[in-house]
Amino acid sequence: MTAVALPSATRPGRQARSRINLVPTIILVIGGLYCVLPVVWIVIASTKTNSELFSTAPFVPSFHGGFVSNMRALFSYNNGIFARWALNSVIYAVGGAALSTVVCGCAGYALGKYRFPGSVWLFRLIVAAVLLPQIMLVIPQFLLLAKFGLVNNYASVILPQLVSPFAIYLCKIYSEASVNDEVLEAARVDGASESRIFVSIGARLMSPALVTVFLLQFIGIWNNFLLPFVMLNRDQLYPLTEGLYGLLIITGGQAAQYSIVVAGVLVSIVPLAILFLSLQRYWRVDLLSGGVKA
Repeated sequence: MTAVALPSATRPGRQARSRINLVPTIILVIGGLYCVLPVVWIVIASTKTNSELFSTAPFVPSFHGGFVSNMRALFSYNNGIFARWALNSVIYAVGGAALSTVVCGCAGYALGKYRFPGSVWLFRLIVAAVLLPQIMLVIPQFLLLAKFGLVNNYASVILPQLVSPFAIYLCKIYSEASVNDEVLEAARVDGASESRIFVSIGARLMSPALVTVFLLQFIGIWNNFLLPFVMLNRDQLYPLTEGLYGLLIITGGQAAQYSIVVAGVLVSIVPLAILFLSLQRYWRVDLLSGGVKA
């Protein structure tokens, strides 16, 4: 009697595996929709006028010129102050993220590649600070900066965000894994100074981590609302987050400002999308790309 083999597509084991693989796919699709749908709604809502915003279907765009009128109203509001808010956000985010990347990169490299008295306890303190909500520090930071006369200016928003415990932790872990000690020793034998070693070797091997820190800090500063809200009280210094909030409350929350705010939100997410697309090529899977592997 000859046994007949079942086709591979009908084997019970493969069917079970297919059902198991389908579950995470569905979960990922739901998670993707959860992240994408708000952005899609913002794009569609920016095409609607004030009357259409609340009277039409949420995900049905309008073709009556609402997008152009919203953009004109946005950039002409209060003598074009929206452009100033956008420039302020760029200054805060780019300046703060760049300086924070330098500070956290140096600190993480030092903790990862050097041993000095108190380094272990200092790292433990940094790890503990990761668990501390940053919102709790806003009022103490305001009181401290007020004593030095640094509130209500650009420094009051940038300085409190220069040191990120999580960024230091990330750079420390990454430097231990990616920066080869033999390469550093070879550079020391050749007479290179420690600062030259960090700039020429350490920073290059840590570039994926540094790009990640810059991106995370940029997004955090760009989207930060509470810190500028506490530190600033002049319209000319507001970032986009606080400026758009002011558009909602300036008329007591009337619908007259909603379409302008939606258009402003759409404009504010464009730099984030550009940043993601332009920096993703710097992320590498291998930790020692371009270096000597042990």
